[in-house]
Amino acid sequence: MTTKHNIKKIIISRTDAIGDVILTLPICGIIKQFYPNIKILFLGRSYTKDVINCCEHVDEFINADEVLKLADKDAVLYLKSLNADGIIHVFPNKRISKISKKAKIKLRVGTTNRIFHWGTANKLVRLSRKNSTLHESQLNCKLLEPLEIFILPDLKEMASYTGFTRIPELTNSGASVLDKNKTKIILHPKSNASAREWSLDHYASLIKQLPKDHFQFFISGTAKEKELLAGWIKTLPPEVVDLTGKFTLNEFIAFINQADYLVAASTGPLHIAAACGIGAIGIYPPIQPMHPGRWQPIGKKAQALVVNKACSDCRKNPQSCNCINEIEAKKIADIIRK
Repeated sequence: MTTKHNIKKIIISRTDAIGDVILTLPICGIIKQFYPNIKILFLGRSYTKDVINCCEHVDEFINADEVLKLADKDAVLYLKSLNADGIIHVFPNKRISKISKKAKIKLRVGTTNRIFHWGTANKLVRLSRKNSTLHESQLNCKLLEPLEIFILPDLKEMASYTGFTRIPELTNSGASVLDKNKTKIILHPKSNASAREWSLDHYASLIKQLPKDHFQFFISGTAKEKELLAGWIKTLPPEVVDLTGKFTLNEFIAFINQADYLVAASTGPLHIAAACGIGAIGIYPPIQPMHPGRWQPIGKKAQALVVNKACSDCRKNPQSCNCINEIEAKKIADIIRK
């Protein structure tokens, strides 16, 4: 089927972090709703491949890291070989914009606030993310206007478009640590410095408030974060399971899907948990543009906590965010107990 724009294949370009990618997946579902036979290619970083492959609406993953290693001439030839009729630059990348023009991709969607898009995109959308009151996933929807798609779903409806259904099976080694008779809670304390973080003392307090007879706790994190958390983990009750540095991303997605809750700051695993449909509890500062209005997780059981105040005191010292730590562990424990 050919769309009214004569587009059979389109590239979604989002070459940044996991959480950003997950909040971009709904536009793939929306495009497929309007143009069910269109083929969607997702151009993303290599480390986001496992996340993108979980989306039923994405037909092919394109490794942006491999494309960007190529000389311009070869990169142009590669993009041409994809035979794409359109590209949407969700995350602006000057070089990708340049080579997509040289590859003569017919429809090239960019934003007006990126100067380089004025010379590389042929459909410009007026969009400023920094000061918008819209959620990131809703802002992405604005980029569909050149396809004559003008819907702006609320966040509950937005979650239905994510299409996070191709979740890998959990390996035996991962399943062996799960207690099927307990509520399973993953705590992901670090964020690779990408977000304001709830204190380790608060996470420890949360563990103490939920009895071990009914709740099973896991600490997750990357291999790098394992080093940062090692001393703290030793202070936790012995029944808390340390998963830091133990899983590949694919394995971690499978493990998250078997849990009941994940508690974290605004970071990739939180958005994975929301997409999986488990209880994703996000902890946020009341600072624009970091606040949940822009970055809260979207999912059937996802929610975000933030103190009700306007505050910018922590901008100069992101390692000590007092506002986020005003959120008490008891509040999260009460949510989990319900």
